[in-house]
Amino acid sequence: MFDKRLRLIGVLLLFSMLLPKSAAGAGCDDPLGCVEVGPNEPIVIGAMLVVSGAVSYLGEDSLGGVELALLRRGEELLGRELELVLEDSLCTAEGGQAAAQRLAADEAIVGVIGSSCSSAAQGAIPIISGAGMVMIAPSNTSPSLTNDNIDAGGSHLPGYFRTSHNGLMEGMRNAEFAMDILDAAAIATVHDGDPYTEGLARVVADTFADLGGDVVFEGAVNKGDTDMASILTEIAVSEPDVIYLPLFEPEVNFFAAQMQHIAGLEDVDIIGGGAAFVAGFPENTGEAAIGLYVSGPKVSGEAYDELLAAWDEEYGGTPPSGYHAHAYDAANILLDAVATAAVEADDGVLLIGRSAIREALAATENYPGLTGNLTCQEESPFAGDCATGTALAMFVITEAEVYDDNWPPPIAWNFETEPDDQAGD
Repeated sequence: MFDKRLRLIGVLLLFSMLLPKSAAGAGCDDPLGCVEVGPNEPIVIGAMLVVSGAVSYLGEDSLGGVELALLRRGEELLGRELELVLEDSLCTAEGGQAAAQRLAADEAIVGVIGSSCSSAAQGAIPIISGAGMVMIAPSNTSPSLTNDNIDAGGSHLPGYFRTSHNGLMEGMRNAEFAMDILDAAAIATVHDGDPYTEGLARVVADTFADLGGDVVFEGAVNKGDTDMASILTEIAVSEPDVIYLPLFEPEVNFFAAQMQHIAGLEDVDIIGGGAAFVAGFPENTGEAAIGLYVSGPKVSGEAYDELLAAWDEEYGGTPPSGYHAHAYDAANILLDAVATAAVEADDGVLLIGRSAIREALAATENYPGLTGNLTCQEESPFAGDCATGTALAMFVITEAEVYDDNWPPPIAWNFETEPDDQAGD
């Protein structure tokens, strides 16, 4: 079914490239259809983000970035008011599917920001793509999402883009950090079956092995598990130097806290993924979080400082996670694509072609975003990837994050630097 849909949409996109853009006063000639916006009607943007449950901080973080992007534009585009429609995609394939169905049913929506989680994206992509729409994700990192080889486990379809990094980059660098910075010879990996966690664990294990390391344990927990004693005991028998653990809260909290009581794991390092890069993680985990490494987004610069100041003014405090800047960039890239695709008819109606939006997004090149100069790629396994892959770092949790509400934690390794340049720091 995926292959048939992919071929059909590919034919439609090719056909759209052969047609001229609608002239003023003409009807819609976009093969995927047009969104029609009257002179007094808003331009509607959709968002599907996780805003309930244990990982709601991810959606709240991205939602703030999207809202600040709209505010920076005066909540207007092409002389029309901007309206945001939010659906809770949870952090599951079923949640993403349901949210996508609701958004796809709204013919006024020009594009979608989301989802938060890779699992939700897998449920949403076939629906959004099949409706001729676009979605641009701020915090999906699963490598499968930009791989269009369906038979090999890929799930990319036309219309999917992301400003978050590809997990291939994060996983490779995490493995390099374990071997070259922590001097690890043996590694254990643990995931929870989620496309995000399983994909990262696979890349880390493969890269570590390619570097000459020993992958001594590969296992999984279930979402909702609270007792980690059994898997921790298994891991201890395998005698790793490092455990790679890209789990979400609360499973990552239970794992790290209970690990302290397992003989043989007292001196083993933990490397967590971006799912644990959240301000509440150190406090929720307690003393066991001290010294734990977490890879996550690293954004800096004057424009980013302005965003943080705007966040504090609008919401108070600091963002709860690390993808607000990616969401800000995603919203701006989408809005620029809408502006490029729009044609105003003589009666003042905007005709915004859906394939024209896709083409404008795909043509994004060297966009000066907060997270770097973004260029959207077209070739698998990076189809739809717009991120630079360099806005990442390895952080280390200290007492200040556990007890003094400090966030973000200090950087242990900057991914832009080669491992040999930082070894021994």
